[in-house]
Amino acid sequence: MRLPLLVLSIALCSLLASSCSKGITRATAVMVFSVKGRVISGNAERNDFQAVTLKSRIHSGDTVRSSHAASIDLALIPAVLAQLTGDSEIKIDELSIAKDGNQTAGGMRDRTARIRLSRGKVIVLFTPTDRSASQFAVTTGQLTIKPDSDCLFCVWTDGKTTRVTCAKGKVNAPSDAQAQVTIAAGYFQEWPTTRKTPVPATEKAAAQIDITESLEAEQRLQSEGSAWQNRRPF
Repeated sequence: MRLPLLVLSIALCSLLASSCSKGITRATAVMVFSVKGRVISGNAERNDFQAVTLKSRIHSGDTVRSSHAASIDLALIPAVLAQLTGDSEIKIDELSIAKDGNQTAGGMRDRTARIRLSRGKVIVLFTPTDRSASQFAVTTGQLTIKPDSDCLFCVWTDGKTTRVTCAKGKVNAPSDAQAQVTIAAGYFQEWPTTRKTPVPATEKAAAQIDITESLEAEQRLQSEGSAWQNRRPF
């Protein structure tokens, strides 16, 4: 009788261990920090939009549009704070977190955010931590930008041309048609382009504005992000 009982105990322990270690992935929502001017969000396919407020819940699949001179500060995931400037549009392609199956542990495994910039400008402050893996990407018609370390950068597009400007750290921009480009602080790159290396921001007025606006946005995003982190349950 002891052998069957021992086998049953081992099987039960294995099942419990498997259940506890298995990650559970679930969707999450954007946290809105502040809104200036008219900003709307909703389902673009159904043309179903609502004005964005501090209480708005923006999810995967939603489109966010800002009018002239408007802006919105938000947290996609804790490691990704962003500011959408005026006359801009993004679509939230993915927002998700993977959490340990053991509810008592409450540990986060990784967080993922992917957005698509259709037009205008988005400023991103990317600050991953050691507590959980954070994956982020912003896509335009020409390329996909994937930061992998602390950085502050800006992406602008009019649908035909894309400019990526880095204000702090460095950011990688692998294009579909070209090899990966690493843009360091104080440099920018445009697509399509014949230049193989990034260009100093001092050579283009728009890139200089990108850096100025990014540094201004960083201070506000850091303040808003700190206040949010102090309120979060985990």
